Amino acid sequence: MFDYLIVGSGLYGSTCAYELKKRGKSVLVIEKRDHIGGNIYTENVDGIQVHRYGAHIFHTNSREIWDYINQFADFNRYTNSPVANYQGKIYNLPFNMNTFYQLWGSRTPAEAQAKIAAQRQELDGREPSNLEEQAISLVGRDIYEKLVKGYTEKQWGRSATELPAFIIKRLPVRFTYDNNYFNDQFQGIPIGGYTQIIEKMLTGIEVRCNTDFFTKQAEYRSLAKHIIYTGPIDQYFSYQFGKLEYRSLRFESERHETPNVQGNAVVNYTARDVPYTRIIEHKHFDPVDTPHSIITREYPAEWQEGMEPYYPINNELNDSLYRRYRALAKADTKVIFGGRLAEYRYYDMHQIIGSALKDLQSMS
Repeated sequence: MFDYLIVGSGLYGSTCAYELKKRGKSVLVIEKRDHIGGNIYTENVDGIQVHRYGAHIFHTNSREIWDYINQFADFNRYTNSPVANYQGKIYNLPFNMNTFYQLWGSRTPAEAQAKIAAQRQELDGREPSNLEEQAISLVGRDIYEKLVKGYTEKQWGRSATELPAFIIKRLPVRFTYDNNYFNDQFQGIPIGGYTQIIEKMLTGIEVRCNTDFFTKQAEYRSLAKHIIYTGPIDQYFSYQFGKLEYRSLRFESERHETPNVQGNAVVNYTARDVPYTRIIEHKHFDPVDTPHSIITREYPAEWQEGMEPYYPINNELNDSLYRRYRALAKADTKVIFGGRLAEYRYYDMHQIIGSALKDLQSMS
């Protein structure tokens, strides 16, 4: 009999497992995949740390969270500076003075601000009624058409005019020559990949991979006094109110016999007629000297049963449905629901750790 059964070995579940073991609790972790780590799993492929489930860059403004994650790995000084490829032309991200010079030849903040202000007038004071109008109200037509529209429509699988305005609450615009995507004080990539972090968190804890909680629910429930569940909340309750919607991703990786394919870790492809949203070149996250390189293309997809759910579609319909499941979850005093899927919200890694540590306080 364990004190806690943790369903899922991602960052939330593993943080909980580590902290509970420190308190002297007995913990069993079960994981349906054939590896630990959830979506932050990295694997060494011919000397390169490959992010199997897309790019993961750790960033936070919290000194407490930064110190916490650094106890498990040494982090490099990686700065996330993606670029956008639109019809063969390259633009810096996030939108900054480099971008404005590339678009319009603007050399001063005043010139760029005037250009954006003029283009925002297109709405003529109207309240934006969809994502397209919301984006134009924030950054103007040129930036929207070249750097927002196609990427967003691929990501969500819908026309920008069919998407609600609230999806884009703001777009980062800087009137400085600063290509650092994040404003957070602390940022980096663990040297040697993320999997080592999860391995250290789970040291001394029984972990069973290739183990699906839903195949033998009664048996797994009987193994522990308490359960921490990190899977889809609607699946836990047998989809009794219906299924929550997600967007998924498909990855295609290639090895190239050249030391440098694209010169940057992340290149976004913002034109609608390019089927993928971005290409990741993994060795630029955690630099290594190899004569070859590995790239991965990311293809957004409509989520279907059997696919990995990545991005919750937080519209009014799904959020209403989630609240019904959340009410059931709160009534289940034996189970703690936490993480991206159990809470039906997108989390960055630092937020996952913060959420886990906060939830653990309620367990004491």
